[in-house]
Amino acid sequence: MALLEIRDLRVRFLSTGKQAVDGVDLTVAAGQRVGLVGESGSGKTVTAMALSGLIERWNVDMSGQVLFDGRDLLACSRDELRAIQGKDIGVVFQEPMTSLNPLMRVGRQVEEVLKLHTDLTLAQRRERALEAMGQVGLPEPEVTYEKYPHQLSGGQRQRAVIASAMVIRPRLLICDEPTTALDVTVQAQILELLRAVSEQFGVAILLISHDLSVVRRLCESVAVMHQGRIVERGDADRVFAAPQDEYTKRLIAAIPKRKRHEQ
Repeated sequence: MALLEIRDLRVRFLSTGKQAVDGVDLTVAAGQRVGLVGESGSGKTVTAMALSGLIERWNVDMSGQVLFDGRDLLACSRDELRAIQGKDIGVVFQEPMTSLNPLMRVGRQVEEVLKLHTDLTLAQRRERALEAMGQVGLPEPEVTYEKYPHQLSGGQRQRAVIASAMVIRPRLLICDEPTTALDVTVQAQILELLRAVSEQFGVAILLISHDLSVVRRLCESVAVMHQGRIVERGDADRVFAAPQDEYTKRLIAAIPKRKRHEQ
């Protein structure tokens, strides 16, 4: 059975009447890395928000199923969702400064999910947080633990966000444009980190991106989204080498040649 299975997901915003997601089907197996790619406004981020429980339900008409380990997240109450979020499903957003509290020390934020979902003592939470910070390559974890977000570089802040998502060892990590705000060198480091995290801990990853080349570097399979629908899916290398849909062809053609040769 798939870890995550999205069946005929439809999301329409009541305030605007816009059909943001229009019949999406998507499957992610345990430990698998899947990319969901499309330009801004294609519906990929709304899809991610729906399955992570972060969408404001009062503002949408939502139907279909989002099955996580056989359990329909769309049928869960807010309390039931909160029990799953963070513990079984971790989320990494595009801009780490919006994910990190500027007034709280980094280490405390990394261990926050442990406070919510475990019975670990303060000392045990600190130990687990330091371990996670070391695993994601943050320098001198004990020193970084005491720092505030503004004292870290952009790449270090994103590593801290990944550490906070991974500290409790979730089964699925949703990454929404996790490298867009970073320079090319740091972007490559974060993608390699996500690959290592997935392989070492068996964590499934759903990577949301507008950049097909980024998806190809990390993901085994890809789904291409356009105007709320998935227009092409398959093995990442196959889709990249022999795209079938015209929209996918345009996305690939938009990749700079130098970047294409790096893949």
